[in-house]
Amino acid sequence: MSIFNIFKKNKSTPETTPVDQSIESTKVSLFSKLAKSLAGKSTIDNSFLDELEEILVTSDVGIQTTVNIIDRIEARVKKDKYINSDELHTILRDEISLLLTENKTTQDFDFDLKNLPKPFVLMVVGVNGVGKTTTIGKLAYQFKKHGKKVLLAAGDTFRAGAVDQLEIWSKRVDCGFYSKGMNTDPSAVAYEALQIAQNEQYDIVIVDTAGRLHNKINLMNELSKIKRVMTKIIPDTPHDVMLVLDASTGQNAFEQAKQFTAATEVSSLALTKLDGTAKGGVVIGISDQFKIPVRFIGVGEGIEDIRLFKPKEFVNSLFAI
Repeated sequence: MSIFNIFKKNKSTPETTPVDQSIESTKVSLFSKLAKSLAGKSTIDNSFLDELEEILVTSDVGIQTTVNIIDRIEARVKKDKYINSDELHTILRDEISLLLTENKTTQDFDFDLKNLPKPFVLMVVGVNGVGKTTTIGKLAYQFKKHGKKVLLAAGDTFRAGAVDQLEIWSKRVDCGFYSKGMNTDPSAVAYEALQIAQNEQYDIVIVDTAGRLHNKINLMNELSKIKRVMTKIIPDTPHDVMLVLDASTGQNAFEQAKQFTAATEVSSLALTKLDGTAKGGVVIGISDQFKIPVRFIGVGEGIEDIRLFKPKEFVNSLFAI
């Protein structure tokens, strides 16, 4: 029997979910590496732990988080004395789940916006090409589906086509849209959008911003100005600054997270394109390393293919057998 069989799903496994499907490539890649490394071994020893470290790093879990996981497994091995290869699946799943839970990498949030201010102001940041506009459109659809009145504010006024793309999404979702056109002051867009939201009783305002990282100082100044002028309309806004990252870029996503968290106070993360990559381990690493809640994950190209990130569900899908 192939050692890969210890990771196979059994016949009683429920039908796959969108989250299962989106991380299938990551699962296959991770388990094939583990199976090869475990071949011929009857116990978890130091040589295997060295190989496991390499597997996790090359799966884009990240060095710091990998070290945390290895330390946990070493402590488990030391405590339990004898752990065989058949137990590795359960150990890895449990330790990664504990890591995410202990780091509080998610927070209570739902599309009903329960117990949140009205209007709830969400400012979205991220570099061009990560799926920022698409993510905004998908979120608008979800909020609208939950009966919320949604306003999209076109604050990315420098990238060619950005305003038009957001307007197309607003029409597709049938929600509110505010723009001052291209090459205008994004802070003025945000300011006036909040005025409209207050006057017209919107439940949520999603403010798009420019996705430029070539000059961190300019980016910091621009984002700070947007935040500052919004507080003149509604104190303590934005209520959430969400960074959108492309999971398929692996380590580049870590670097973008580092740059944006240095430029502004990011309070949540959205990871896109999980369905098109074997680099799903980046979800574990980024949520652990930056201690910022992963709030949403993209699980496909359809308008409904965005999910609230639930650590337990994610890890169970990754390690489903």
